[in-house]
Amino acid sequence: MKLHPVYGPSLPEKGWVPAPSYLLRRDLVLKRLEGYSKQRLLEIGSGPAVLLYELALAGWECSALEQSEAALDVARWLHKKEEVTNIFEEPQDNWKGHFDWLLAMEVLEHIEEDLLALEAWRTWLAPGGRILLSVPAHEKNWSASDVWAGHYRRYEKNSLISLVEQAGFLIEEVSSYGFPLSNMIEPLRAMHHSRLLRNNNDQQQLVISKREGSDQSGTTRSLEKQLYPLYSNFFGTSLMKTAFWLQQKFLDTNLGTGYLVQARRVD
Repeated sequence: MKLHPVYGPSLPEKGWVPAPSYLLRRDLVLKRLEGYSKQRLLEIGSGPAVLLYELALAGWECSALEQSEAALDVARWLHKKEEVTNIFEEPQDNWKGHFDWLLAMEVLEHIEEDLLALEAWRTWLAPGGRILLSVPAHEKNWSASDVWAGHYRRYEKNSLISLVEQAGFLIEEVSSYGFPLSNMIEPLRAMHHSRLLRNNNDQQQLVISKREGSDQSGTTRSLEKQLYPLYSNFFGTSLMKTAFWLQQKFLDTNLGTGYLVQARRVD
């Protein structure tokens, strides 16, 4: 494990490095959480649980829920020394009303019945507890990357707000994140994923199972591993810090490639 002074952990020995989209989201999430007291937090679909590694070291009482065997392998390897984050494959019976925060980063689009998922997650929150979730934005941006990742949908702002409210939450903030860097990167990722899909399919079609896509999306970083030396050096880090600053200026627009929603459980 390597610790970048700006990006946090990377796990090249396990094939995982932080993608630019992850870094843009991470910067926003850490800024959002820093104003709150350290409480009990569950990340749903945590992948390798790299963000939880940082939050646990900062004093949060962290748990992870992840079902991908590949992601669980990496998460357990990362957290074996820290030994304060609980990592689960299945929801636990004692979770009802237990957590103060739920995080679900790029998870909801992988679930066919997204409303039912949100309603179930709500029961795991203590009264007044908060959820922080991110999803890909704009149906018109659907691409090979969505197919490769096993997505069911991308979201529009108004319908996303309605969905979260219908599940029993009060919206506190909705941010459109990623602009402008992610808008430039997404077409390049789509071209890369289109090639991967065609190379893995004898019929030369963009076909993949939703489960297979979901499992690989949290841990596979074939393109990012090639590019990470470029955006992790001094010059690349300086550009990324500029991208962090720029996205803050456009959070209230609808220009980003993803939405970050903060909402509170209401009873």
